[in-house]
Amino acid sequence: MGRLPLLLAALLTLLAPAMAHADPADIDAAARGVVRVVIIGEEDGELFPISHGTGFAVAPDKVVTNAHVVRDALRDEVMKIGIVPTGGGEAVYGQLIAVSTRNDLALIRITGDLRLPPLAIAGGLPPDSGEVTSVGYPMNVDRAQGLDISDIFRSQPPVKSRGFISGARPSRQFDTILHTAPIARGNSGGPLLDACGRVVGVNSFGADNDGGDAEFYFAVSNRELLPFLRENEVEPRVNNTTCRSMADLDAAERERMQSEQMAARADLAERTEATRARRERAQIEAQQAVIMEREDRVFLAFVLLLVAFGLGQWALTLWQQDAGERDEKRLRIVGGATAVVVLIALAAYLTRPGLDEIDRRVAASMQEGADGSDAEPGEAKDLALLCTLVPERSRITSADTQDVEFDWTADGCVNERTQYGFAGGSWSRVFVPNDEAAVSVNSFDPDHRIFRSERYLLPRSEMSEAREARAKFEAPQCGSEGAAARLGELQSEVLGKLPQQANERLVYECKARN
Repeated sequence: MGRLPLLLAALLTLLAPAMAHADPADIDAAARGVVRVVIIGEEDGELFPISHGTGFAVAPDKVVTNAHVVRDALRDEVMKIGIVPTGGGEAVYGQLIAVSTRNDLALIRITGDLRLPPLAIAGGLPPDSGEVTSVGYPMNVDRAQGLDISDIFRSQPPVKSRGFISGARPSRQFDTILHTAPIARGNSGGPLLDACGRVVGVNSFGADNDGGDAEFYFAVSNRELLPFLRENEVEPRVNNTTCRSMADLDAAERERMQSEQMAARADLAERTEATRARRERAQIEAQQAVIMEREDRVFLAFVLLLVAFGLGQWALTLWQQDAGERDEKRLRIVGGATAVVVLIALAAYLTRPGLDEIDRRVAASMQEGADGSDAEPGEAKDLALLCTLVPERSRITSADTQDVEFDWTADGCVNERTQYGFAGGSWSRVFVPNDEAAVSVNSFDPDHRIFRSERYLLPRSEMSEAREARAKFEAPQCGSEGAAARLGELQSEVLGKLPQQANERLVYECKARN
């Protein structure tokens, strides 16, 4: 029986290259909300650690851990709970607000000024396979590094270990996930993350490793975690979307763009052929009409000349009469009529349409057919839009995905208050909030009516650099002269501080509001 776990572990190792690997940037982003939970004793005014575990933020001021991590604090009210953040920052105290020994969960409120980025919780049923990462503070790593007792209170990055889910199974009267991502004492209460950095469970305990058998570990599943949080008035950030890497999303986007380009080329070819056929028909129709008009004018001129000839003969007869018998008045009338008819015949002949009239009529006909077409792309216009998320083109871990009302003016003003910058042929605005550890780069394509928000979930140090760069300039007022070009240049330093790839991408399609 002891060989079965070994065979299973070997099989997982063989299958690992074919499975989706976790994106380090996503794991790092989730790790920003992971903390060391320290149980602190006091003697003669001196603080010292009793034990420690791991926890992670489920709200800016609330942390989840295992119940057994805070067991000593439950037994002795004198003991305190310390919260030590990752990535810098001072340790603060926490207050225990809920404990569930049945499923080994505890909830702590941060009592100091520290605010943490909450981790997203994976929605749906617990996964039955796939790569996972344990994040926490194993004590054996602390010992191997020779850390002092005082180092426990110093901010340090957590340890990340990769493994695979081996199945979801109930254990100790609560729902757990079996996995192979190594944990040790101190990891308890830390998150078990999927490939997109979302919590799939709370690491709790490991299987005995007698006789060199493969090691397995257990995490409290989200089917236990989510009800526990909601019972204690915490509404977590739950993400039900399919976990896809940015590389997969970019590949799908390239394929979509290629399909759109092929469709556009096919449509252009079809419209070109239709235009050519319409031009040929217009050419034939114009040619027939012009030739017929030319023939009609020549025939009219010929008939008028015949009439003029008859009148001329009549006038000649009148003129040849003797002077005493000649009717001078009638002669003048007939002679004048002859001249007028000749002039009309000449005018009819000279004003007949020339062959160049064919081209003019063809051009007029083609222009008339184009008058009903849409405006050219890139034409500046004001838009009142409602933008709706396109899930298949987006990658979401913790962002809000509600519909966006988007009033756009031709000079890049949004909702009458936010100026967008124009650089490199695109409109964008960089947002660096003080109350959130994320930089958002929002962009808008007015031709295709696509709104996009790319979010960079940065660690504390990089977030500070981005805030410093943003503080160097004041965004121009909406619609002021040259605002778009000026802001496009001002934002460049902040953009230069960001990683090459965002953690999240939200793509919205925008339509006119009713």
